[in-house]
Amino acid sequence: MTKATAISNDLKRILKAKHHDPFSYLGVHQVDDNPVYRVFLPFASEVSVKIASKWVKLEKTHPDGLFEKESKTQIKTPCLLKITVGEHTFETHDPYTFNSSITQDELYLFGEGRLKLAYKMLGAHVVMQNEVIGVRFAVWAPNAERVSVIGSFNNWDGRIHSMRTHGASGVWDIFIPNLTIHDTYKFEIRNRQTANILVKTDPYGFEFEQRPGTAAKISTSQHQWEDKQWLEARQHRDWLHAPFNCYEVHLGSWQRNEQGHFLTYRELAKTLVPHVTSMGYTHVELLPISEHPLNESWGYQTTGYFGVTNRFGSPDDLRFLIDAFHQANIGVILDWVPGHFPKDDWALARFDGTALYEHEDPRLGEHQDWGTYIFNYGRNEVRNFLIANAYFWLQEFHIDGLRVDAVASMLYLDYSRKAGEWLPNKFGGRENLDVIDFLKQLNVMVGEDFTGVLTIAEESTAWPMVSRPVYLGGLGFSMKWNMGWMNDTLSYIEHDPVHRRYYHDKLTFGQLYAYSENFVLPFSHDEVVHGKKSLLDKMPGDAWQKFANLRLLTTYQMTSPGKKLNFMGNEFGQGKEWNVNTSLDWHLLSDNYEGRQWHQGVKQLNTDLNKLYKELNALHTLDFEVQGFEWIDCHDTEQSIISYVRRGLDNSFVIMVLNFTPVLRNQYRIGVPQAGNYAEIFNSDASCYGGSNQGNGAGLQSENVAWMHHQQSLVITLPPLAGLMLKIK
Repeated sequence: MTKATAISNDLKRILKAKHHDPFSYLGVHQVDDNPVYRVFLPFASEVSVKIASKWVKLEKTHPDGLFEKESKTQIKTPCLLKITVGEHTFETHDPYTFNSSITQDELYLFGEGRLKLAYKMLGAHVVMQNEVIGVRFAVWAPNAERVSVIGSFNNWDGRIHSMRTHGASGVWDIFIPNLTIHDTYKFEIRNRQTANILVKTDPYGFEFEQRPGTAAKISTSQHQWEDKQWLEARQHRDWLHAPFNCYEVHLGSWQRNEQGHFLTYRELAKTLVPHVTSMGYTHVELLPISEHPLNESWGYQTTGYFGVTNRFGSPDDLRFLIDAFHQANIGVILDWVPGHFPKDDWALARFDGTALYEHEDPRLGEHQDWGTYIFNYGRNEVRNFLIANAYFWLQEFHIDGLRVDAVASMLYLDYSRKAGEWLPNKFGGRENLDVIDFLKQLNVMVGEDFTGVLTIAEESTAWPMVSRPVYLGGLGFSMKWNMGWMNDTLSYIEHDPVHRRYYHDKLTFGQLYAYSENFVLPFSHDEVVHGKKSLLDKMPGDAWQKFANLRLLTTYQMTSPGKKLNFMGNEFGQGKEWNVNTSLDWHLLSDNYEGRQWHQGVKQLNTDLNKLYKELNALHTLDFEVQGFEWIDCHDTEQSIISYVRRGLDNSFVIMVLNFTPVLRNQYRIGVPQAGNYAEIFNSDASCYGGSNQGNGAGLQSENVAWMHHQQSLVITLPPLAGLMLKIK
């Protein structure tokens, strides 16, 4: 093949946007000992290049937009161009005269699945190269014949900015000068086997255009963090023995403005942060805030894993909100979804025309319950995508913890599948070995690089050692949601009190396994949607009994061993199920609402319990240890009463007595561990909470009467459907 023929073939591939290596043809190249300069600009009428401080006009050698110039002198790179398009003339540097700034070390670590800062290599980054400001684009598409950046800056034409390939790594990149912040872009990918053209948004995109648009936006951060004191304290916090009381929030439906529109991140900093602070929570958990197309997915079907949803503002606006939480001494947990992703054809699905991020075999790669794809955790680059995403949120947004969604669906190959619909692992078992390795790698990374940051598993099975260290054979999570406790407790409380005696074991069974994991006791969003009713509406009886039951349920949760989580609306007795498309019913607390005292009472009860939980050593320091709990009596099934002691690291203790029937119990005797005078420091039946105000306000003196395996005992008044907290003076 002659040199002229080879050049002609290169040009044909350039014109048809099929060239896998346009840098080998465009830019400056030696031809017959002389440098030849070529640019491809199909919309330009005239192009000049600056050579030795002079503008030299290029010859248009092909009508579709190839311009060339042979020079007798060396052409210094990068080349500055003067381009005329219509009546407009502008100057810019030629992308094809810049070398790649991606290093071999980065490519190697990415291929190994160990590049924690992969989001700094891939995606779109405003950088300076050869003293020129521009944007470096990079994407992983190993099965592509050609990849181009298309965007608002090149008329979405895939011929203009074809990228260079980095061989077997599958990574493509290009540096494009003079782009502006918020220019939109996508990747146009030509599959190597089928020649199909796909237009995809950036998997590592930091910001995206408004729905229904799907393009990524060039983005940088200008936020100046003011949470240094919080971050330093976090490193030294003994989270195992510290209070953890989390308020779970969906930002789009917590509260809306008078027009029914979303509050922005900055508006939420003025409303949500004071609410969480005044209620006494220690943490807030945000339902997924990565970019997602459908409100009704609640954020759990993510299309932009590195992108902050623009429903509420920019990435820096979110940083402002998180900063405000930290300055108010509130930790921020992010609901994170590494278990599956949607099938939208413009996002991750079949990204380069092949099953790249997902498994090819639907028995491994498709989630039947949610109609989504499952990540291929055994592929290094896919695992790296998820590890880098976790690192991104923790590093770039100062997130204090990741609540990992749907861990059970990840761990089991036969999750929600019938026989024959799943493939066993290499040992013939149902455990997903690649997921186990991934989760361990994730938790080790978090522990090593982000001291004090938590990882919390939503895992609903009896998988052992979920919250035990990797070096001991565990998965390495900090904590695990106690779904068994939650299901048993709600099942019990929904029964009419007259029948509760038959289900008493649902209150006591949890203590058999309560310390096998570091448990969180959750009443989450999943329990107040899809026909399950709100917590208040689950309660049996008339209005008085419903509110009394809800106050009792909250008291039981807040005084049981384990960290706490409640979904928004629970704190004031939301009457209706959660609706993602409307605000919570804040009017229930207003002076114009007739039944406001009931809801205000629930809100006050939550505030007081949250304060006691944080202040009393006995209620939080031994949440995960058997020494922190002791039954006084768990056998009073006929009267549906339980009583127990909570103990702290400082040897302090409080006594809890809970009456799950609407019957006032006078002269009820309980054993106590120590002689003395006891004060009733909390009573969920107090009038300020909307109760009947029965109790033991005058104080209680123990008697030398052995009872319930204790040498001392108290005789108390036990209000109906209520819980008491007693403390020795």
